[in-house]
Amino acid sequence: MLVHYISSYMDYLEVERGLALNTLMAYRSDLYSLSDFLSAFNLENLNSIQRMHLNMYIKNLYDKKYTPRSITREIASIKGFFKWLSTMEIIKHNPALAIEQPKLPKRLPKVLSMKEITELLNLNMSKLDKAVLELLYASGLRVSELTDIRIHNIDLNTRYVRCIGKGSKERIVPIGKKACSAVKSYLKERDYIVKKYNLSSKYCFIKENGKKLTRQDVYNFINNIGKNINKDISPHTIRHSFATHLLENGADLRVVQELLGHSDVSTTQLYTHISKKRLKDIYFSINKA
Repeated sequence: MLVHYISSYMDYLEVERGLALNTLMAYRSDLYSLSDFLSAFNLENLNSIQRMHLNMYIKNLYDKKYTPRSITREIASIKGFFKWLSTMEIIKHNPALAIEQPKLPKRLPKVLSMKEITELLNLNMSKLDKAVLELLYASGLRVSELTDIRIHNIDLNTRYVRCIGKGSKERIVPIGKKACSAVKSYLKERDYIVKKYNLSSKYCFIKENGKKLTRQDVYNFINNIGKNINKDISPHTIRHSFATHLLENGADLRVVQELLGHSDVSTTQLYTHISKKRLKDIYFSINKA
C-alpha cells in the first residue's frame, strides 16, 4: 500500500511541484528504501506507522554508516512524503513531524582563483568543451541547466541565455563576450553535426555523434581538465567560483542571488564567507613572506 502512495506522491512532485528528474529519482529511492524497511513490521494501515518506526529506520541508516548529509536528505524525503499524506487526509496524524535532523558541519565549497580559471580557459580543448567551460564560468549555471538549454534559449546578439532552474523556475542570465564568442564558434560545428546526421535536436549542446550532452559528460570533462592545475573539481566548482569572483569584485549580493537562481538570499550569503576567508588567507600569506 505504501508503494502505491509513493507513486502518487511522485506524480504530485513532478506535475504540481515541477521537480527535476534527478531530484525525483533521489526521493523515489529514499522512499522505496523506507517502504522496504517498514514492510518487516506488516504495517498494512498507514495510520499504524509511528514515529518510533521512522526513528528505527533512521538509526538503521546510521548503523549502515550513511553520512550526515545523506541522512539529512533521507529525512527531508520522509518529512515531505508524510506531510503530503497528512495534507491529502490519507493519514490522521503525521509521525514525521518531530524527527530531528543531524547537525551538519559547515563546509565552504571549493573555489578556484581567477588565475586558475584563466589557466583552464587557456587550455587547448574542443570547441564544444570551450563553449561549455566559458558559459559555465560566465553565467554560473548549474550543470543540468546548461545541458538542458535549447538552441533558441541563447541570444548571442543581446548576450543572454534563458534557463530553467530548480522548481521549473525560468531566469535570464547575461553572458560575456568571451562566452558568446566560444558558443558562436561551437554553433558552426554543431550545424555541421546536425546536417551530417540529419538531426532535429532542439538542444544547444550535442556531441560529435549527434547525441545530447549529458550531465555526466560535463562532470567528466571538468574533472579531467582540473588535473591540469592539480585540482579535483566539478561543474559546481565553476559555479562557486563565478559567484565568489563577482562578490570579490563588488557585485551586489541580491544581484548574485538572482543570477544563481537562489530562492533564499541566505544560500547566496555563503559566498561572502568564502570571500572573507580568501582575503584572510591572502593577507596572512603576504605577511609571512
